[in-house]
Formats: sequence, structure tokens, C-alpha cells
Amino acid sequence: MLEVLVLSVMAGLATVIGALAILAFGKPEEKTLAIFFGLAAGIMFSVAVIDLLPSSFQYGSLTSMLAGLIFGICLLKVLSLLLNLEKLSRSGRDSIYLRRMGYLIAIGISLHDLPEGIAIAAGFTATVRLGWKIAIAIGLHNIPEGMITAAPLVMSGLAPLRVLATTGIVSIFTPLGTLLGLVIVSISKSYVSFLLAMAAGAMIYIVLFEIIPEGKKRHPNYARLGMVLGVLLIIFLLLFE
Repeated sequence: MLEVLVLSVMAGLATVIGALAILAFGKPEEKTLAIFFGLAAGIMFSVAVIDLLPSSFQYGSLTSMLAGLIFGICLLKVLSLLLNLEKLSRSGRDSIYLRRMGYLIAIGISLHDLPEGIAIAAGFTATVRLGWKIAIAIGLHNIPEGMITAAPLVMSGLAPLRVLATTGIVSIFTPLGTLLGLVIVSISKSYVSFLLAMAAGAMIYIVLFEIIPEGKKRHPNYARLGMVLGVLLIIFLLLFE
């Protein structure tokens, strides 16, 4: 259990690493962000399709796998609708707007991190190997998310320590989700199949409707390059298992 929580905390703290990068070097180039998003997308999608869904079917049935997959996709869709920032956009770039946007992004990422933390718990319950893959994928995904959270807060004039404190609070939600997942599994391991598929659904939704569009917006070719590298990395790991 300790190994699971340590990895989950590390995956969550990747958000703070992203914020530190912004504070130290300023806003990264769009190409750099695009590669990070693409890499995270390739790894997360591959883990979901190659590992999570087959493991879900192995631990349960087609029904439980499909139910978890649909639930995971719907859960993230609802969260995205509730936290949609488009209606808050405005032509001005004043500090109040930027700070508000930064905090709203932080809230959105925090809520997304809960099912990601559950995914880590479900993965480790299936196999240690799968748990490590999910934790690494989520950690890579959290670095650009930390950048996206910190950038508007820094631009709004918020003190560096407060920026780090905000992303630090966000990072807590990944291990909180892991704890929740471990509690659910401890009640009954019959939930493992559903949780694995739910994690797959959540990750697939994040990849298709958030990470890939964001990466393409930054730089489509570099985002595609990152995705290819992410997929190849997972295939490489499979060959040497």
C-alpha cells in the first residue's frame, strides 16, 4: 500500500514541477507544450487500450467492463461541462480575469485528478506493472497541467509561493483519489473490473477531448510527434516484459 501511495503522491507532485518550470523559465514555447501533451496522450491512450481494458475484462466480464468504460467517459464529460471556461473568456487580459481563470483551471484539474488517482489504485490492484504505467502516464500528464495552471496566476501577479501553494493543493487530489480507490477495492475486489474500465474511460476522454485538442492548438506536428513517441514507449515496454 505504501508503494502505491508514494507513486501517487509523486504523480500528483508533477503538477508542482510544471509550476516550478513556469516560475523558473517563464512560459515554455508552444512546441515544448505540444510535445508534452502529445507524449502524455500517447502513453495514456496506449495504457487504457492495451492494459486497462483487457485487465478489466480479465477481472470481470464484458458487462462490467462496458459499464465502467461508459461511466468513466460520462463522469469526465460532466466534469468538463461543469468547469467549461469558454463562457468566461473575454477580450481583456487584466489580472483579475487571469487570476480567476488560473483558479478555475486549478479546480478543474483537481476534480480530474480524483479519477486519475482511482486509476492508480485500480491498476496496482490488478498488477504492480500496470500501476506503475498508469502512475508514470498521469505524472507526465500533470506536468503541462501544472504549467497551464501556473501561467495565468503568474501573469496575474500572484506571488510565487502562492502559485506553488495552489498547485500543491491540486497535487493532493491524486493521492486522495488513490486512497478512495483502495478503500473501494478493500470493500470488495469485485469492483476491480469496473474501476479499471472506469479509469480507462476517464483517460480516453481526457486524451481525446482535452489533451489532443490542446496539443494540436499549441503545435499540431509536435503534438503528433509526442503521441507517436508515447505509443512507441509503451510498445517498447511491452516487448521487454
